[in-house]
Amino acid sequence: MTVLVDRPPAAQPRGRARDPFLDLLRVAGMALVVLQHWTIPVLVYDGVRLSAGNALSTPGVWVVTWLSQVMPLVFFAGGAANAIGFERSGTAPQAWLAVRLRRLVWPLLPLAAVWIPLPHVLLTLGVPEQPLEMGARLTGQLLWFLAVYLVAVTVTPYALRLHARHGWRVPAALAAGAALTDVARFATGVEAVGYLNVVFVWLAVHQLGFFYAEGRLRRAWALAAGGFVAAALLVAFGPYPGSMIGLPGAEMSNMAPPTLAVLAVGLGQVGLAVLLRPWLVRLPYGRLLDWAGPRIMTVYLWHMPALFAVTGVVVVLLGVDTPAPGSLGWFAGWPVWFGLLCLVMWPLLKGFARFETPPALPYGMPGTGGTLAAAGLAGGGVLALTVGGFAPGAGPFLAVLALLGGLLMTAPRTGERSRDTRAAGGSAQ
Repeated sequence: MTVLVDRPPAAQPRGRARDPFLDLLRVAGMALVVLQHWTIPVLVYDGVRLSAGNALSTPGVWVVTWLSQVMPLVFFAGGAANAIGFERSGTAPQAWLAVRLRRLVWPLLPLAAVWIPLPHVLLTLGVPEQPLEMGARLTGQLLWFLAVYLVAVTVTPYALRLHARHGWRVPAALAAGAALTDVARFATGVEAVGYLNVVFVWLAVHQLGFFYAEGRLRRAWALAAGGFVAAALLVAFGPYPGSMIGLPGAEMSNMAPPTLAVLAVGLGQVGLAVLLRPWLVRLPYGRLLDWAGPRIMTVYLWHMPALFAVTGVVVVLLGVDTPAPGSLGWFAGWPVWFGLLCLVMWPLLKGFARFETPPALPYGMPGTGGTLAAAGLAGGGVLALTVGGFAPGAGPFLAVLALLGGLLMTAPRTGERSRDTRAAGGSAQ
């Protein structure tokens, strides 16, 4: 595999060759996710129930989501990074996968350690039950990305073999699978069928990253034009809504489950991003990426708890509802709201960023079957939290037990730490 990697800028440590374009996509993508989650909720508390609307449900604003729904770009960057990291690691597939699993799952443990007892404690202190349950559930539901990404990481060694043998036929087959899934879903009316696209849509975009890693993602203008035009046709003449995020009251969502329309938008985004790459890599953001990169998982996991903390004080306790989106009050209050969120997020970032690097534990490295079993346990734990969140009950405990089981099955022996360190360095790209 010929890897397309820019020479590192002078500000980066000597000897670290990274592609700043991939780092930018991941960091900027996560920053935009946080910005949207913090700013688009329209929150109203009537003394009993907390309801949440969406500022993007304003008529005509849905077009913004064709650029602000950045999950396709995050999966694309992840695919390229996984391809580069797997080649650089120089280890067996199961060793590389074990390192990746630890890096993805370990930061979840402090989140669970806080959120499993927290609802019980707050209920005893008199916090209203419904807003608290909403916060506990949504904190877990937003882990859907991690659940799907664990699947993408697990299949990376095998997907790379398919890529080497079949090239463009692999993402084409995945796109065809997404189209057939939508046809079956709409023809039968069985919504559950649509969740097959969790695999087809996101793995198709992830697979595109392999072509970028090889320097083979050419004719980006055709990918951009074709993707956005296809999305426009699907929305205009198909059953798909225009918004690429779920909106309250909408009959269907392009994200839950993902649809062919969001895949088309993703292809357009990838093509546009690659077209802009020559200009993007010249921007002076090296130090910012150096700071943000090692903290990206912490921001992803803890930005919603920060939102619920501020919501609990401002909306539930003080009774200050969110102004109407686009109103003068909404624009005037936004800097204060955002500032409060940043103030809450900062100590969370300082306290939990250290968990982005998992420790090496004195247990044996499993073979291929054991590593796949570890991936299954970890994925099952994340999926359980995605479905049920951290609401009081047995579910979160069982999910954490699965996560711990997966971690223990991947932990290296003392003598294997140096090899793991090399693998971690390669897969951190």
